[in-house]
Amino acid sequence: MGQYQPGQLKRYNPDAIARYYRYRPWLAWGRLLKITWFFITFILGLKWDEWQNQVEQNKGKRATQLRHLLTRLGPTFIKVGQALSTRPDLIRKDFLDELIKLQDQLPAFDNAIAYRIIESELDRPISDIYSELSPAPVAAASLGQVYRGRLISGEEVAVKVQRPHLRPTLTLDLYLMRWAASWLAPWLPLNLGHDLTLIVDEFGTKLFEEIDYLNEGRNAEKFAHNFRNDPQVKVPSIYWRFTSSRVLTLEWINGFKLTDTHSIRQAGLDPEAIISIGVTSGLQQLLEYGFFHADPHPGNLFAMPDGRMAYIDFGMMDQLEENTKESLVDALVHLVNQDYSDLALDFVNLGFLTPDTNIAPIIPALETVLGNAIGKNVADFNFKTITDQFSELMYEYPFRVPAKFALIIRSLVTQEGIALSLNPNFKIVEVSHPYVARRLLTGESPELRRRLLNVLFKDGRFQWQRLENLIAIARTDGNFDVVPTAKMGLQYLLSPEGQFLRHQLVLALTEDDRLHTEEVQRLWSLVKDDLKPNRLFNVAIGLLTDLSREGVAAILPKATYSAFFDQSQSKN
Repeated sequence: MGQYQPGQLKRYNPDAIARYYRYRPWLAWGRLLKITWFFITFILGLKWDEWQNQVEQNKGKRATQLRHLLTRLGPTFIKVGQALSTRPDLIRKDFLDELIKLQDQLPAFDNAIAYRIIESELDRPISDIYSELSPAPVAAASLGQVYRGRLISGEEVAVKVQRPHLRPTLTLDLYLMRWAASWLAPWLPLNLGHDLTLIVDEFGTKLFEEIDYLNEGRNAEKFAHNFRNDPQVKVPSIYWRFTSSRVLTLEWINGFKLTDTHSIRQAGLDPEAIISIGVTSGLQQLLEYGFFHADPHPGNLFAMPDGRMAYIDFGMMDQLEENTKESLVDALVHLVNQDYSDLALDFVNLGFLTPDTNIAPIIPALETVLGNAIGKNVADFNFKTITDQFSELMYEYPFRVPAKFALIIRSLVTQEGIALSLNPNFKIVEVSHPYVARRLLTGESPELRRRLLNVLFKDGRFQWQRLENLIAIARTDGNFDVVPTAKMGLQYLLSPEGQFLRHQLVLALTEDDRLHTEEVQRLWSLVKDDLKPNRLFNVAIGLLTDLSREGVAAILPKATYSAFFDQSQSKN
């Protein structure tokens, strides 16, 4: 590969970056000294306040100093500040109020430069594209700034323009971060130093993708396609004719930042309902589509006047592999059911533990850390709580963070921070558990059916209580209808694939006269209002229409399924 200039690198390439700066050490050392000097000065200022008993008097000054420090160090450090700005449990309020300004209140670069970039990238005068364009940016972020405008055709748009000379700064910071990671890794415990450079590489790859606005436009359209049937999620449209790698023209979103609870309430919206949309859509991104927003800070999420939540800024996204997505579903199911032995195996499958790890001593440790998760609110049970408790386990047991999970953790931590900011008493499990239950009960894929069986059977016995819990949890949001689930369950039961389930269910129903046990009676009382005689009859007729008489007879003896329906009718 030939020599490159920092501004010419289109994709993140750590080897090419290292070769460039290896022969220009003065650039790296100059930047490193600047970073070190800024932070030493800041830390000495904090210490001086302690020595002079002026901490309270100067806390506002120090918070502003930190914001200015991160701003002067550039986009890489601004990204760190943005992540911290969503963590009221980690950062004290005076610092938090300043760091929040890093989301969209950064110093803008010169308008004349921005306008020249627009005309150069789109190869035409601004007046030929926009009938209106704000004389100054309405928001300035770490990688670019946004103007409000209107196309000649009348549509109101946001015009995002990238900061000049961005790539040289990013490549130098990433080179230093990677060098620091490789130097620190051998001195850290194996679990903390594991894949440290790979985590930097993952961050670098996504950062370079984020500064390609064509890639961002494609991400937005893919995200919009995933949520095309969700009336609660809004994604702005992309105007491709007026978009390039450094200029992005997209639909203007009218709304309120999620941290602006006063405006949200004034608009007659419920902040908790907005949180619920965010949590549910976040779970869908991770567990259904596998394509998730990795930078959901409050500057990128808006509550709209009609109650929808809008996502913007699709530069930092990631795609999960199918097996990773399935393992995450497994982990959530096992956490809900408090199956800590299976949860320990999930950690192995996800790469947090090596396959040769002896998980026996880890199981009780997981139960201690996670045992009280159910019913906790995010103020009491959050990633900081887990991290604090896991910090001891990380030294005692060989846990490690795989590089591919760095962005997942970032996304989850950021969304959790938003929930804490809006309502510290919001119970995240009250949203996540119904979603997982609905996914298991209504999922049509073989993988989800297998997971449902894993939940409903333990040690070869059918767990009526778990089925009752799943249905009760799924119905808490008011959108769950048991009839389609019953139909799908019966279709599966009568299919060749359901042979094992039929065998186990017959044993469960006949053993010790289990059909009349208290568990089944409670379950029937839960669903009997939905399964009225006419609805249950329609389900049965639909199934018998779908399956030929010979097929049904071959799959399940007539007496068996007749008795099953008779029993349902008699219970009604």
